[in-house]
Amino acid sequence: MNRGGRRGAPKAVSVEQLDEVAQELGDEELQEVREFDVETECTEPTIADLTGLLRAHMAKMEAQEAQRIAELAQQERRFKALHHQFGLLQLEVQARTTTVPNTLVTSHDDLDHPDEGAGPSRPLSQSSTCRREGAEARDTGQCPLKEPKLEKLSDGDDVEHFLITFERMAAVCRWPKEEWVFHLIPLLTGKARAAYVHMDVDESLNYDELKSAVLRKYDISRETYRQRFRSLEVEHLESPKELYVRLKELYGKWMQPKSKSIEEIGEVIILEQYLRMLSPELQVWVREHDPQSASQAATLADVFVAARQRNQSWWWKSSRDDRRANPPQPSMRNFPGAGKPPGGGPAFVNAPKNYRKMPICYLCNQEGHTKPMCPRNVIKNTHLCYVPRHLAKPAPKAERSPASTTVEINGKEMIALVDTGSDQTLVHMKCISPALLRYTNLKAVRCVHGDEKLLPTAEVYLKVRGQTYFLEVGVADNLPFPVVLGHDLPVLWDLLQPPSTCNMVVTRAQSHKRDESKELLATLPFFDAEIDGSTKPRKSRRQKRFEKIQYNASVMPVDKFAEFSPKFKLPVNIMQMQQEDASLVPYLERAKQEDGKTVDGETKERFCMYQGLLYRQMGQVTQLVVPQCVREVILTLGHSIPWAGHLGKRKTIARIRKHFYWPGLNSEVAQYCKTCPECQKVSSDCPRRVPLQPLPLIGTPFERLGMDIVGPVEKSRSGNRFMLVVTDYATRYPEVFPLRSVKAKYVATCLVQLFSRVGFPSEILTDQGTNFMSNLLKQVYRLLGIKSLRTTPYHPQTDGLTERFNQTLKQMLRKFVGESGTDWDQWLPYLLFAYREVPQASTGFSPFELLYGHEVKGPLALLREVWEGNPQRNDETNVASYVIQMRERLQKMSALAQSHLAEAQTRQKTWYDQSARERQFKPGQKVLVMLPSHESKLLAKWQGPYEIKRKLGPTTYEVALSDHAHSTRTLHINLLKEWFPRPPESSHSLMIRQVKEEDDSEVFLPQSALGDVDLSHLSPQQQHEVREICLPEVFSEYPGFTTLIEHNIELKPDAVVRRMSYRVPERLQEALKEEVDLMLRLGIIEPSKSEWCHPVVLVPKKDGSIRFCIDFRYLNSVTKFDAYPTPRISDLTDRLGTSKFLTTIDLSKGYWQIPLTPQSRELTAFKTPWGLFHFKVLAFGLHGAPASFQRLMDQVLRGLPFTAAYLDDIVVYSDTWQQHLQHLQEVLQRLQAAGLTVNPQKCTIAKAETEYLGFVIGKGVLRPQVEKVRAIEECPQPQTRKELRSFLGMAGFYHRFIPNFSGRAAVLTDMVGSRSPNQLKWTQETVAAFQDLRKALSKDSVLHNPDFHQPFVLQTDASDRGLGAVLLQGSPDTRRPVAFLSRKLFPREVRYSIVEKECLAVKWALDSLKYYLLGREFILETDHKALQWLQEMKDTNSRITRWYLAMQPFRFIIRHVPGKENLTADYLSRCASDIPEGRECVVATH
Repeated sequence: MNRGGRRGAPKAVSVEQLDEVAQELGDEELQEVREFDVETECTEPTIADLTGLLRAHMAKMEAQEAQRIAELAQQERRFKALHHQFGLLQLEVQARTTTVPNTLVTSHDDLDHPDEGAGPSRPLSQSSTCRREGAEARDTGQCPLKEPKLEKLSDGDDVEHFLITFERMAAVCRWPKEEWVFHLIPLLTGKARAAYVHMDVDESLNYDELKSAVLRKYDISRETYRQRFRSLEVEHLESPKELYVRLKELYGKWMQPKSKSIEEIGEVIILEQYLRMLSPELQVWVREHDPQSASQAATLADVFVAARQRNQSWWWKSSRDDRRANPPQPSMRNFPGAGKPPGGGPAFVNAPKNYRKMPICYLCNQEGHTKPMCPRNVIKNTHLCYVPRHLAKPAPKAERSPASTTVEINGKEMIALVDTGSDQTLVHMKCISPALLRYTNLKAVRCVHGDEKLLPTAEVYLKVRGQTYFLEVGVADNLPFPVVLGHDLPVLWDLLQPPSTCNMVVTRAQSHKRDESKELLATLPFFDAEIDGSTKPRKSRRQKRFEKIQYNASVMPVDKFAEFSPKFKLPVNIMQMQQEDASLVPYLERAKQEDGKTVDGETKERFCMYQGLLYRQMGQVTQLVVPQCVREVILTLGHSIPWAGHLGKRKTIARIRKHFYWPGLNSEVAQYCKTCPECQKVSSDCPRRVPLQPLPLIGTPFERLGMDIVGPVEKSRSGNRFMLVVTDYATRYPEVFPLRSVKAKYVATCLVQLFSRVGFPSEILTDQGTNFMSNLLKQVYRLLGIKSLRTTPYHPQTDGLTERFNQTLKQMLRKFVGESGTDWDQWLPYLLFAYREVPQASTGFSPFELLYGHEVKGPLALLREVWEGNPQRNDETNVASYVIQMRERLQKMSALAQSHLAEAQTRQKTWYDQSARERQFKPGQKVLVMLPSHESKLLAKWQGPYEIKRKLGPTTYEVALSDHAHSTRTLHINLLKEWFPRPPESSHSLMIRQVKEEDDSEVFLPQSALGDVDLSHLSPQQQHEVREICLPEVFSEYPGFTTLIEHNIELKPDAVVRRMSYRVPERLQEALKEEVDLMLRLGIIEPSKSEWCHPVVLVPKKDGSIRFCIDFRYLNSVTKFDAYPTPRISDLTDRLGTSKFLTTIDLSKGYWQIPLTPQSRELTAFKTPWGLFHFKVLAFGLHGAPASFQRLMDQVLRGLPFTAAYLDDIVVYSDTWQQHLQHLQEVLQRLQAAGLTVNPQKCTIAKAETEYLGFVIGKGVLRPQVEKVRAIEECPQPQTRKELRSFLGMAGFYHRFIPNFSGRAAVLTDMVGSRSPNQLKWTQETVAAFQDLRKALSKDSVLHNPDFHQPFVLQTDASDRGLGAVLLQGSPDTRRPVAFLSRKLFPREVRYSIVEKECLAVKWALDSLKYYLLGREFILETDHKALQWLQEMKDTNSRITRWYLAMQPFRFIIRHVPGKENLTADYLSRCASDIPEGRECVVATH
């Protein structure tokens, strides 16, 4: 049939005319004609068809001519681009060889525009912009920005993201698009480089062509984007706007709407739907021809149908047994690039194709079923034979078992657990191919104990009950079933419903036949018998859910705290119990005697009766006296219930003493807490270890061996993953065998190799590994006469020699193995030689020497022989003499080694036993055992109590473990703890961590409205002038935002992502929500998608509110240190001088006013119950926060000599009122320009005296703060070293105000040494020193600020115990102290002569006061007359000469003063007890 023929058509052309046309056409046109013949099924072409072909040929020739012209233009642009690149290269070479920036900039501008008339390659505006930028660079003296360094494309990078990043970077750098290809080619690697190499030379110069070739190499096409567009899912924490952007991006890449009209876009959509309606085979065939429109696809489909059988269906229709609602889509893995997710990373593209081909029915030629299951089969007659029975009563409900089903994953069948409590489907690691694992998309899974783990994911095809689902599953390695089905499976609840029994429909004819056959069946035996079947009534989903709720309610306790309910009745007749208790009779009598009497003092107790009850009164506390019979109730309520928390004895005593009292309360509470079962099991206190038991010394080599397994380690190229380590206890000679497996047969093979070289040992010491205790090794030991020794479980110290060598061996291997670690077994011979060659610490000899009797030749010995010329030895010894000498040498070395071993063991035992004590247990005694029980720290506890059966050795016991598979186990005593029995009570242990409240006045969040600045100390006129310059936008309690600097967090190279989080208690979540909402409103934080996560720590304050903190400890540990300096406090206070007006300014949450760089924000992410957030500004607690803030303040206040800043504490100082107004206004303007705000409640303006940096400054003097001095004065006498150390630190902050602080505190500092007892022993001398320091600051100690325009006077002195110095200013009658100095002499300095001590005092004082004295002339006063000749000395004392040379930079005049006029320096050099009575240092306290 001629489908192309039609009525009224023009006359067909002859064959001769067609041949003439074919001669005129080329090969390609002729091929098109032939294809046209095929498509029209051999229809005869008409004149119109030939005319169309000729026109197409002419158009093609014109296109080729245009292409040739374009290629010539492209070659011209390529030449210009190469010329430009060569110019840039010359510019770079010139920049590296010269230091003149202006010339470089000029050259850059000249070379940046090789041809101003190049046209579209570089617009004029861009050229002018580049010149303007070059001019600006010349004006500022800076070089223009260098081109960014782009990273090469690596195997793990997403090629689409790489190209997008490159294009955006090229746009930012303003590269012409013609040059993009030259920047991109050096960055290509791997598959992308191969795509470029296989391109045509001319096409490779076009960026768009190169990009298309690279994407094709990665199997990314328009079909890829279409599949992604159709299968896109909403990601976690993705906003609707982000989803829209992703969809729009995929639509643009698939449809390319900018280059298509509306009709063409419609054709693409019609084409997609058209292909969906075709049969799978036809769909694949049409897709292979890549039609561009639906009409082309229809033409191709007609050709396909015409070439196949007519009885085959070309459209898709679902069969009766197929339950899929949608037509089959070709698998994403069948199309190039479809398996790669939008986010990048390896996916199904690289996965192994394990899918199976769909079966094809030979009857209807459809996929999805075979001929026996084809619905077109003719239904044959079916006969039903059945035996009627009575329904039995439903059997009792059996015990529930975990619901499971059979599933199929990627063609593999396996058992799956139906878990209705799991939100995520999990698959075991062994069931997933490693190529399918995705570690870039991790799933967070939390178990019932609260532990959270991150699992890799994989995309699999999961087939359940004949239905296939495409799921993203989590992959774990410790699942009870191969697959655990979760709620992400749509038919999870249907799996819990058992399949119902389906019976065929019985027609009336079949019913009639059944009645006829009933009589025949009645003759069969057991016709009336009841046969139990497996069918049961079908239940609805609602009924099953109701039964599940009832089941959970029956098996779970109603009250989860029911186990904590008290097992006693609370007494009500407490008055009668007090009267009947014999132990309270003395106190009742005492209450009658003391009734109505008053007691002086707060420490004396008093008993009284009130409303018939006996009370004890201690100061302001009144306690009810408890009789004996109810004390157990109080102990339980005060310690064992959850409201008490199982706290220690001190807190339990404090809790009970608030309300109750009875004789012996402390001892009973201590005993009760000591015998508490829960406290004993979860206690972190381990008993002291027992003294060390030295091992017997072995004198014969290889008589006793130690053996252990190291591994598994990285698999080597030879397949080895383990190491068998064998050590000799006599010579310390090690031997290591690499193993592929730790099975007993491999261990036995290695032992045979060892025994063939060194002989059979007598004993082998191993741990209790299954391979060492196997029957095979037992038989080997029995045949060779070897005794097997085993260490006790969990106590490897018994084989300490082998364990220590294992550590040394692993350390050596780490230093030599490659990056992959697969070559470790090749290094073993060299490392073993290195260990055997050097002396062992215990023996004093190398293993080679003790084994062979002489030193072996190593690399160093060989080098020495080469350098010495390898002298020949003429020693000629016969064999007998050599053997005798060798034996004598070995005996002598063995004896020395034994002696060294004994000394080493004695030394080790001495150090080990310092913290050890003897412990013993008796048979029948109960103990707790420390055995590994759980990975979670919350669930780990001591096991037991168990019973001691017998004592096996000095430190080993046989313990009966009743709940263990074996009845008894041998354990070391260090793993046992004594059990203190008590009648068992049901209680629960609740771990509570208490955080000590810090006295910190910092408020992290705004708590009050805007306050006014305190100006009450000023006159009305002054207040008015101050308010005019105080800008309202500067004074605000809310933080500002500066643009001057940004804080950048720079990580160390070895930093890894860390995710940690603490669970927030439910009662604190409301307060946390308020803090998070407030920070969101202020713009402090924002939602995050970071990989980092830091825990939130909520610290309660004294007023009941909470303090929001982030635990940045790990981030700080991997952050590079910022060395920007902070000013010294003493330098800042010295700058104030004699200023009369002082203003202190405190910024509002200063850290929050500095923004973070975009790349640093994700590093500060923290987790809350409402999502993940990160800081946009500098957060409190970051490592480099103080340095960045100090850098900002120095930049803001640079050039202002009348102000200083220590972090966010700013001080402005002036001598006159008008100057101060001007200075303050300039500082506030600087802060306003920087975008900073000031907290008005923490500012003091124009005061003569104010508090700054812990001191009271003003009026030219410096004093300590009154509150801190009062705290020192009221400090009680410390009782422990820690308390005394705290007092010294508190008093030492004001050491500059206390003359001779080091000398007066010398006896106290000796008490905090490491050798001093923890419980302090006070003597008269130490008490006097403590009282002296406590009262030293109460004498209104004042230091004057230095006036650098006045001369200084330095007084020094030395005593037998210390050095002293004082820096003074003023006239001789009114000298004022500027600084006090003192220190103790070192032990070596005590032996100096008097002259040397005095000279040392001068040298030390000059070094300490260099800030004040260097560069100006001053007077040095000393009471040692011999120092007058210091500048003219000719002494041969080398020590004094060195000190004098060190003093050369200073200009001073030495003046001798009598000792009675040098009281201050003399006092500073002596202890307070050395000062004679009546001599008081007046100058020091002036």
